[in-house]
Amino acid sequence: MADTGHETAADPEAVKRHRELFRVIDRRKNPRLRRTDITVTDEAAIKRAVKAASLGNAMEWFDFGIYSYLAATIGHVFFPGGSGTVQLLSSFATFAVAFLIRPVGGMVFGPMGDKIGRKKVLAMTMIMMSIGTFAIGILPSYAAIGFWSPVLLIFFRLVQGFSTGGEYGGASTFIAEYAPDKRRGYFGSFLEFGTLAGYVGAAGLVTIMTTFVGSDGMDSWGWRVPFLVAGPLGLVGLYLRLRLDETPAFQRLEGESVHAVDAADGVETSAKGDLGKIFRDYWPSLILCIALVGAYNVTDYMLLSYMPTYLSDELHYSETHGLVILLGVMVFLMLIINQVGKLSDHFGRKPLLMTGMLGFFFLSLPSFLLVRQGSIPAITAGLLLMGLALVCLLGTMSAALPALFPTQVRYGSLSVGYNLSASLFGGTTPLVITALISLTGSNLMPAYYAMAASLVGVIAVACMKETAQKPLDGSPPSVETKEEAAEMVESQAPEPRF
Repeated sequence: MADTGHETAADPEAVKRHRELFRVIDRRKNPRLRRTDITVTDEAAIKRAVKAASLGNAMEWFDFGIYSYLAATIGHVFFPGGSGTVQLLSSFATFAVAFLIRPVGGMVFGPMGDKIGRKKVLAMTMIMMSIGTFAIGILPSYAAIGFWSPVLLIFFRLVQGFSTGGEYGGASTFIAEYAPDKRRGYFGSFLEFGTLAGYVGAAGLVTIMTTFVGSDGMDSWGWRVPFLVAGPLGLVGLYLRLRLDETPAFQRLEGESVHAVDAADGVETSAKGDLGKIFRDYWPSLILCIALVGAYNVTDYMLLSYMPTYLSDELHYSETHGLVILLGVMVFLMLIINQVGKLSDHFGRKPLLMTGMLGFFFLSLPSFLLVRQGSIPAITAGLLLMGLALVCLLGTMSAALPALFPTQVRYGSLSVGYNLSASLFGGTTPLVITALISLTGSNLMPAYYAMAASLVGVIAVACMKETAQKPLDGSPPSVETKEEAAEMVESQAPEPRF
């Protein structure tokens, strides 16, 4: 028998390393499963992961919700010069600034999460988010320090935006990688339950403060209170996240990487944390992610962030009354969002996403015509119509988006795609709509803007693959019980014999 290599023949350790390398490669190519390849989830661990991820998401949208609902007040405090419209545009421009930095945060934190782990990065983003929001609450007003007041406001908005760049991609990845394949939609829907909870908390607190201290009190000191609440909330969220274990999918990926690297004498075989590879190899999925998130974010921010301002500025409705109506709508959406997640597990992600996109396309104009009637029942009906379309997206998107990318680049790819889209289309929505109304004089422009966004969403949903009840790309199947894992192994066709 010919010698296949002097080093291999002479070094038993080299033989062992090469065999290990071939074993890893063969398992990646061979689709046949063994019992040890299947992840059996821990229900208690899943619930801890969902709670920690959702609380962070709730805090993120609590922060952004506060800013949206206090946009007029912030305009008075930090941009006192000019007309009411100029103040509002300045306030929304500062709101949008945080979104301009989000892609940078995504490009930093996303690949870092693929390299060092999801848990550590999510803890970092929580700390930064809390600091940025709390700091805004203690900023001196324009009347106190002049020019430096809006400068500092913009700086801490940038801190918020940078940290948020690593938040959604990490939180949705965390839940998706913990959840069993057949219930990923249900558990993922809790992430957006956190979004609604954050908005409800912000709207409720702003409404209570405005009711008890009045407009003058809010302008002088009351606006600070909601921002200061972020400090203790952040500590709670950090505690919960630090108690978590790393996701099973990432732990398995780490194990395979270590084996493969050892077997190849230290040659790196994975692409974890490679930002360039994301753009080179996964650009089709990245474009699809940007289109989906763009359509979703425009409709989300239009309804949950912009509507109170629309009701007060365009229809001259009481700010408090507008917030109370939206608060009721959001509480209703919270009651049904987990059921939507279950439906996406049963019927698939695409049918639910398509229903939401088509809902916005056909219902946006009727909804705004109802809202323009001005009566409480008409406004409530209009917001509910849009809310029902939005909840189809909210309850499904957090399970659909992580499935677009393989495990080794999931956090980075999703963070980059999500935040590029959120920067271009999400955070700019209030600013663009306010400018379009001012330019055209038509207060139906939000409806037309939502219709255009949803049309892009319809095309994106049509192009995506169905991923419900399937393993995540690059991860082994994930099931709830050992019995289910055994059945999955037994159901496979027998191996061919030669």
